[in-house]
Amino acid sequence: MTAMTVNERPVDFDMDPDTPLLHALRDAANLTGTKYGCGAGDCGACMVLVDGEALRSCLVTIGEAEGRFITTIEGLSRDRSHPVQQALVAEQAIQCGFCTPGIAIAAAGLLRGNPDPSEAQIRDAIPNLCRCGVYPRLVRAVQRAGRVMRRRETISAAPAPGIDPADAARAVPGMRVEDASPDDLGSD
Repeated sequence: MTAMTVNERPVDFDMDPDTPLLHALRDAANLTGTKYGCGAGDCGACMVLVDGEALRSCLVTIGEAEGRFITTIEGLSRDRSHPVQQALVAEQAIQCGFCTPGIAIAAAGLLRGNPDPSEAQIRDAIPNLCRCGVYPRLVRAVQRAGRVMRRRETISAAPAPGIDPADAARAVPGMRVEDASPDDLGSD
């Protein structure tokens, strides 16, 4: 067993200690916000905080993570209230969303140690690849999150996470909800 604390909860992984932390988080702990991108540490989609430091979870084994504190995007803030999450939404620095969890984690790690980073420091600390090209907005979002953390600015709340499946089915007619009647789905 490999023991660590994940999102403030003790976790024991009954897996080979050489298993990448990414796979333990996604496959065993069902924390799928941490994305598999390249598997080689190049893209940053799998970024998590390990003892407060942003690391690529595809390059860290669970054996290396034993006894450490891991924070995934799910643990950063369940209600999207973390300043980085708020600023990414406010600055429209999210497009397809695949790279966003890794970017948010890298930004949170940076701002934890430096709430007033320069543009160069932001670019160095957030090496994530984004196919959508949100980089200019990303820099603004991190700077804005830093201002929020320093209490120089506030941001209106981002929308609440999640949607009820029945509500989603009303908005997306092709989606069906188990045990829902046609009236529940808005069908005629």
